[in-house]
Amino acid sequence: MPRLFGRDYSRDELLQKVGSVDQLGGVRQVVLVEGKAAGSRAVEFRTGTGLRFTALAERALDICWADYRGASLCWQSPCGVVHPSYFEPEGLGWLRSFAGGLLVTCGMTWFGAPHEDPEGGVEAHSGLGLHGRVAHIPAENLYVDAAWEDDEYIMWAQGKMREAMVFGPNLVLERKVSTRLGENRIWIDDSVRNEAFVEQEHMLMYHCNLGFPVLDEKGEYLFASDEVIPRTELAGEYVDESNRFAAPDPQQEELVYYHRLRGQSDGTTYVAFVNRGFNGGEGLGVYFKFNLQQMPWLCQWKMPGAQTYVTGIEPATGQGDGRPGERESGRMITIGPQQSRSYNLEIGVLAGEREIGEMEDLIASL
Repeated sequence: MPRLFGRDYSRDELLQKVGSVDQLGGVRQVVLVEGKAAGSRAVEFRTGTGLRFTALAERALDICWADYRGASLCWQSPCGVVHPSYFEPEGLGWLRSFAGGLLVTCGMTWFGAPHEDPEGGVEAHSGLGLHGRVAHIPAENLYVDAAWEDDEYIMWAQGKMREAMVFGPNLVLERKVSTRLGENRIWIDDSVRNEAFVEQEHMLMYHCNLGFPVLDEKGEYLFASDEVIPRTELAGEYVDESNRFAAPDPQQEELVYYHRLRGQSDGTTYVAFVNRGFNGGEGLGVYFKFNLQQMPWLCQWKMPGAQTYVTGIEPATGQGDGRPGERESGRMITIGPQQSRSYNLEIGVLAGEREIGEMEDLIASL
C-alpha cells in the first residue's frame, strides 16, 4: 500500500479521494528545449512523498536531477544537461557533457581514465577516452507508463541502448527505471546482452554523484569495507579520512579509493552517505543497495573542491585504471556470444535520524 501523509492507503481509498493519481504522484515524458539540452527527451517521476527525479532518455535513461522535499540529492555540474550530439569521446572530452546527476552510467566496454589499449582491436585504434560511450547513447523503444498492481501503484520508464561498431562490439543495455507511489526509493534494473558471435570484454560502473545539501561538511560515508585501496599516492596520504567529507577547498585535488565490501550471504550489500546536521539536526542521507556478485567493487570519488563539491559513490565491475590493467589483474569480465549479464541498483532516501541509524546498524552488521 502507498504510504502518504503519515498513513497507509489502499487503492480504493485513494481513488475515491482523487480525480486522477497524478494529483498525488506520477510519471510523464517531456522534451527539453533550451541550449545544449534542446531536443532531449526526459521522463519526470513524482512519488508523492517529496521524492522527485528525472531520467534522460537521450542519455541512457540516466538520472540527471533528483530532490527530496526541495533538497537536492545530487550535484549539478556547470555543463548542465547536454544532448549526445555534442559528445566529445576523445581523451577527457567526456567532461564537457558531464552534467553530474544522481546516476551516470560508465561503460559498457570500458570505463576509467583515458588510456591506450594495443590489444583492444578496432574499437581502441585511436585510444579510449574517459568512461566509455554508453552515457551518450539515446534510448530506443522507450516505454513510459504507470499501473496498479493490487494496492501498489508502479511507475516506470524502460528502453534499449545499443553500443555497436562494425568489426567491434555489439552490446545492448536494456534498462528499466522504476519507483512506486509513496516510496522514497528508485530501482534501476539492467541487462547487458552481447548480440555478437564472439566473446566480448565488458566493464560497467554506476557513477552516482551526491551534492549539497545532502553532501556537506562533516558528512559521513557508511561503508562495510574489508579493504580500502587508494588510487594515487595523494589519496593514500588521506586514507584515514576517507570516511568523512570536508568543507570546500579551491585547491583540493580529487581523491579516489577502491573498496572491497562485505555483504550478506547472497552478495547483497549497502553503502550510504549521511549528513546528520542537515536542517538543524534533522538529518538526511542517501543509500545504495547492490549485489557484489554483479558488481564486486565500489569506487569512491571525493572532490571537496569549490564548485566541484561532489562525491561519487560508484558500484563497479572493476577498478578504473583501464582495460589492460583489468586483464592483467584478472578482474576483466567477459560476456559470451548471445549471452547477457544482469545488474540491479536500489537508491533510497534516508529521511531523518531514525532512518540514518537503522541503515548504520544494517551496514555495521554486514
